[in-house]
Parts: sequence; structure tokens; C-alpha cells
Amino acid sequence: MKALVVNCTLKKSPETSNTEALAHVVVDELRMEGVEVDLVRAVDLDIAPGVTSEPVYEGDAWPGVHERLLESEILVIASPTWLGGPSSVAQRVLERMDAMLSETDDEGRPVACNRVAGVVVTGNEDGAHHVINEITGGLEDIGYTIPGQAWTYWNQGPGPGPSFLDAERGHDWSRSTGRAMAANLLGVARALAARPLGPPPQ
Repeated sequence: MKALVVNCTLKKSPETSNTEALAHVVVDELRMEGVEVDLVRAVDLDIAPGVTSEPVYEGDAWPGVHERLLESEILVIASPTWLGGPSSVAQRVLERMDAMLSETDDEGRPVACNRVAGVVVTGNEDGAHHVINEITGGLEDIGYTIPGQAWTYWNQGPGPGPSFLDAERGHDWSRSTGRAMAANLLGVARALAARPLGPPPQ
């Protein structure tokens, strides 16, 4: 079983990412269960704007990410909250994934069929539930299965405040929810692997 975590922080490596720190709770839990986990920090890559899986220009890194998506049964999109919504990087990733709506496998199923997805959100402002809904809504459209409670988040609440790594408030809850998220993603991914959905009726 393989998982891909796409960190949609605005911070390029090696800058510390609060979003990646929380995502590692899910990563560590999946790895404990024998899942091979691949992490991508999208902002480190030259991902062109667009809605195609093909390169938009020479050097466009999206086709490589697309290939890793198709190699993974589990997808986690991790995003900070900015102005109450997902990061611009998360939006760009979802826009490029839009092309998967028209891509099918050898049996005529959408390529995201029989794959599961979840969301990790951080932010020193409120809006985590909105970000979760925005991202999972897009992933469902593309064809991913979203298990119940396949998310975790940490936020400071209304107004400015410390970031995830600068405060301890709420960490126990976020970590517990992250471990449950990993278990739910893996459980449904295993169920779909054992009894995959067939192609849609014609």
C-alpha cells in the first residue's frame, strides 16, 4: 500500500512547515502499519497553472506529481489556512488534478476510483472546517473516496496568534484525530483493494 502526502504550505524547503509537522502524525501512523509514504512539498516544484495532466511548458513538474498520484492508493492533502481558505498552492494542485475527471483506467473507471483521500489543516486563525470542506469536495468530484473523519486540524481560533509549533494548546486532540484519520484511510483503502468498485454503468 502506498500513500502520497502533498504539503501545500507556502514555505519552501528547508523552512519549517507547521503543516508538515502535523501531517507527520498521519505519516508516522501509516508507516507503522507498513504503508510506503511519499511526501511532496508542492511549493518546491515548478507547477504551472492549468487543468491538464500534460506539461504546460518545458520544466512543468506536474506530470511527475500526477504519476505519483496514480501510484498511490492513499492521498493526503495538507494545507495551511490563509484568509479562512486553503492556500493558493492547494488550489493550484486541485486545479491540475481536475484533469483526472476525464482520465480512466483500462476497465473504464475514473483513475481516482478505488483510492482514498483525507486532509490535514493548520492555521493560526479559524476556518479549518471550511478548508477541509473545500478540499474534500474537490477530491470527491475527482473520484476519490473520502472515509468518515479522514481529517485532522489545528488552529488558533479567531484572530492572530501562535502557529502549531509555537504552542501546545490542542496538540493532543490534533494528534489523536490524526492517528484516527490514518486508521480510517487505511481501513477503507484496504477494503477497496479487497473489493474494488467496478466501472460505472453505461
